[in-house]
Amino acid sequence: MKIGIATDHHGVEIKKELIEYLKASGYEVINYGTDSTDMVDYPEYAIKVGEEVVNGKINYGILLCGTGIGMSIACNKVKGVRCAKVDSLEEAKLTREHNDANVLALNSSISKEKMKEIIRIFLNTSFLGERHLRRVEKIRRYEDER
Repeated sequence: MKIGIATDHHGVEIKKELIEYLKASGYEVINYGTDSTDMVDYPEYAIKVGEEVVNGKINYGILLCGTGIGMSIACNKVKGVRCAKVDSLEEAKLTREHNDANVLALNSSISKEKMKEIIRIFLNTSFLGERHLRRVEKIRRYEDER
């Protein structure tokens, strides 16, 4: 499974550790930047990861920024992306089960241990389908109409 990961200047250091964690967990990881602590504009990184998910080049995306909010807003502009800004283990589970989220956005200041656990849960939780599929399909139809 291929995982794309990107960050703005706030998450560069933790991203390095997360890449190693993901590789050790058996994932192929593609780093979409940034790799510098110099200030950058997060939308270009978020949009790139979203496009790569939608185009099938990666299975899931992980985004990090100061709050996770900006990255999630930008990424959700890509048609077909369901990016969830997640702060808890329960949210990581439910966004996969109920929303079939394909991109995870995180606040770069949460603890490394919690971040790894959120990622583990997100990547190992399946979409439940059924009544949730009906709701995800409504979102897809809305996107198609625009």
